[in-house]
Amino acid sequence: MKKVLSLVLSIILFLLVLFGAQNLLIPKYMDKSREGVLTREYYADAHRNDVLIIGDCEAYENISPVTLWEEYGYPSFIRGNAQQLLWHAWAMLEDALRHETPKVVVLSVLAMMYGEPQKETYNRMALDGLRWSRTKYEAIKASMMEDESLASYVLPLLRFHERWNELGSADWQYYFSRRQVGIAGFVMRSDVKPVPEGWESNPKLLPNYDFGEMAWEYLGKITALCEEKGIQLVLFKAPSLTPHWYGEWDAQIVQYAAEHGLAYLNALDKIAEIGLDYTLDTYDAGLHLNRQGAEKMSRYLGAYLKEHCPELIDRRGEQAYIDDWAVKSAQYYAMQAAQEKEIAESGAVETFFVPK
Repeated sequence: MKKVLSLVLSIILFLLVLFGAQNLLIPKYMDKSREGVLTREYYADAHRNDVLIIGDCEAYENISPVTLWEEYGYPSFIRGNAQQLLWHAWAMLEDALRHETPKVVVLSVLAMMYGEPQKETYNRMALDGLRWSRTKYEAIKASMMEDESLASYVLPLLRFHERWNELGSADWQYYFSRRQVGIAGFVMRSDVKPVPEGWESNPKLLPNYDFGEMAWEYLGKITALCEEKGIQLVLFKAPSLTPHWYGEWDAQIVQYAAEHGLAYLNALDKIAEIGLDYTLDTYDAGLHLNRQGAEKMSRYLGAYLKEHCPELIDRRGEQAYIDDWAVKSAQYYAMQAAQEKEIAESGAVETFFVPK
């Protein structure tokens, strides 16, 4: 019995050391690439969302859930990731459905331009924070580059064991927990960098404008999953000026939406109606909207959802929602105030964490 007990204690000690080292060595995404914590932040939400928004930066930087709440009473959350591909998006949706069933899913379609896995860094930022399930396993298999291994996702220490010489203060400071980056998944930027005067889109010619087979496959899976759960799927193209959204790409989405009875909002066609001013409403010359641009986009999106999604109702009279969104709104305006103060003092935004 002593030998057995000794063996068990040795195994436990080994596992504690193993996972302790792993937790230290994995990237914390606090000093850079902060979008890497967005996946895990979803699990702290109350999961009472009627609208779930899924996509890449065209979702989490261009839509403000607080504005959707304040203007329309729609509780929403953005499950976004940097360069979220369609198989990542499918995983975010299927994982979310373990916690809640929204009435509407808004899916950003920019990622249809990618027909195959792109980069390990973005795979990690999307999938490492996802809780383990069959969904995560399948998403990893779909996402892996040729030089990646499934084992390194099961045990990330296999991938990051050489980070000893890269460890910084953030690795120790955020060993046990991370700071909050998103407000209902929205990543705020209040600074302004206008589109240069006289700017014109000058897209390069592509050898083939057809979306890839893998992108179509996972768009089909998302559509089927929404149909199975009785969720209305809305396709969305953000009003970002770059990267260029080709007319040939748009035509394929229009056709898909028509064939499947889906609503499709291409906000690039609605810039004047939205009221966007690219000398004021972008922080990086038209690639993403800043806070005030995202608020304009969200007001328009809310009106569009009200018209096209009859099952959505105004929740502003329900106490559970009022309490939840009072907290999120307070965080939102505290972050806005902090960023605006920094802009006034130094011309730059340094507050990327939600104020405590």
